This record gives sequence, structure tokens and C-alpha cells, in this order.
Amino acid sequence: MSLNAAFRYRQGQFTLDAALDLPAGVTALFGPSGCGKSTLLRCLAGLVRPRGHCRVNGETWQDDDRRLFLPTHRRAVGLVFQDARLFDHLDVFGNLRFAARRAKTLDRLDELIRLFDLAPLLHRRSATLSGGERQRVALARALLTRPKLLLLDEPLAALDARRKAEILPYLARLPEQQPIPILYVTHNLDEVLHLAQRIALMEGGQILAAGPLDALLTRLDLPLALRPDASVLLPVEVENHQPEHHLSALRLGRQRLWTTLLALPVGARTQLRVQARDVELSLDPPSRSAVLNVLPATVMAIAPHRPGQCIVRLAIEQQPLLAWVSERSRQALELEPGKQVYAQIRGLEVA
Repeated sequence: MSLNAAFRYRQGQFTLDAALDLPAGVTALFGPSGCGKSTLLRCLAGLVRPRGHCRVNGETWQDDDRRLFLPTHRRAVGLVFQDARLFDHLDVFGNLRFAARRAKTLDRLDELIRLFDLAPLLHRRSATLSGGERQRVALARALLTRPKLLLLDEPLAALDARRKAEILPYLARLPEQQPIPILYVTHNLDEVLHLAQRIALMEGGQILAAGPLDALLTRLDLPLALRPDASVLLPVEVENHQPEHHLSALRLGRQRLWTTLLALPVGARTQLRVQARDVELSLDPPSRSAVLNVLPATVMAIAPHRPGQCIVRLAIEQQPLLAWVSERSRQALELEPGKQVYAQIRGLEVA
């Protein structure tokens, strides 16, 4: 499964001029409000008619050269919006059955009810559901259409932190259940780190860059590395647990990292999020320190960040790490590419 599209669309003073070439899996469409994320989704869904082309898994949905344009109802596309858009006069089962009958997918109904834990909700009216419950129903309804492309337009934006935490596990399962391109619109980096394998950065109606998430997080020429919550993901393996100290030891290549006790078995693989603001650099390892995670690193690149501050990209066991340093500290430490330093990591969390 793959998506290949390029559109040009003008609406008032705004112009969308964007192209995407994406494989199956979750791609986060990320950028500030008003940059064109939702407009791009509307073009893919056929809700507006731009100039350009759109092909999904080899099937052409739009080709201006051939004067071909499939309307929304003829595209195998699943849509989930912020507000779920359920039929409030129907109960949950009625909403699901309506979608299944239209798509002739009644055979998938029980499977998706199990996948999204909807059995306890089936006879409740949509208007009585919480925000997280409504979005679970909306996701199941979208998948009942057997989509070849799934478009999620900020599905968690209207939810509080607790409701977001409830629905994130269901979203994380989607790539396994549906090996199709999934475009997830958000401007929340936490959601990107939890869900996406790839990211497409938008600004001013254009795609700045698109590619694997871990590669784009640390590019100093892109806005992700300059955000206040700039982060990297470190792939680690659980080495052992020390419940008496409420700690878990994790292996990163030849290096060991410590984090608060994890409910994961020894040998399990996971990812740790490290924010640039939680990393401090020194030329020598501290002899006595409360910081548990101090790792040797190599400076790979340096770029200006804010007045008087730099962003530094480091390598630890061939994995990238970001750190903020003041310009004064950069000069004092004589930081330059190739310099050997020690990274003191003050904060780690499982992504």
C-alpha cells in the first residue's frame, strides 16, 4: 500500500502547493495551525477539487491529465474528525451497522467491536458517550469501510489528557490491523512520538520535509529541533529491574541507562524520549553527581537556536541526541564537530 499525490489549491489568500509519497503506516502531518494540514486531507478525500493527481495503492483517484476525478463516495477512504460526527439518534451498534451495511462489511463488525472494546457501549446513545468513547466508535466506523487510505484530522484535539491516554493505545494498534497509509494530522509532538513512524512537516501550505521520524527529529535545519519540546527517541532493551530501588536498567548498545521501574519483561524493546532541555554537557565525567545517566558522546553538529543559545546534535552509540547550550558555554567548552563530551541526561520517559 502506498500514497502518491500532488496538489495545488487556492482558497482566498491561502495557497496549498504540496506533494506526498508515503508507504503504509502512520505518517504524522505536523505543523502550526493554518499551515494547510486539514486542507490537504480534504484534497485527498475528494471533498474539494484541487489541481494535481492522487494515486492510492496504484489506483488513480485524480489525474488532471486524464480529466479523472473520483468523488468522495467512490474513494476507499476512511475519515475521522475531531468531533467524531456520529449519528446521535442511533446507539453505538446502530452507527456501526449503518457503516457496515453501506460498505457490505458486516463480516468485520464483531472483529472491530472487539478491537476497540465497544461491547459495553453497543446499546448506548452516541450523545451519552465520553469524547474518548466517541472517537473509538468513529475509528471502528471508519475501518468498516475497508479503507485503502485512513485520514485522521486531529482526533484527540478535543480530549483532555486522561481521555487521550485512554485512546492512544487503540490508535497505536492501527498499523498492525490496517497495513495502509494512515495520515494523522496534529500539532502535538507528544502524539507524534507515540504514534508515527514517519512525519511530514508543513508550513505555509507546503511540505518542508517528509521521512522517517527519527531522522527528521534531529535535523538542525528543520523546526522540530528548535521547538521548546525538541526531543529524540532512543531504542533500548530492558536489561534488568531493581524493584528495591524502583529502577529499571536499559541497554543502549554498550551503554546502560536507568529509568523508573518499568512494567516490561527483561529483553523487551522500547523507546525512550529524551528532551534537549534535559541534557547537559561537560568535558569530564562528574565524580560525584545525583544524575544517574552520564554517557560519553560525540558532537556532530551545532546550530544557533535563540539569541545566546545553540542547539547541539550529538551521537551516543550511533544514536542522535540533542542538547541546548548557551553560546557562552559553547565557547567555554570549545564545542565543535568531533569533540568528545559527556552528556548528563536528567529526564527519561518511555515514548
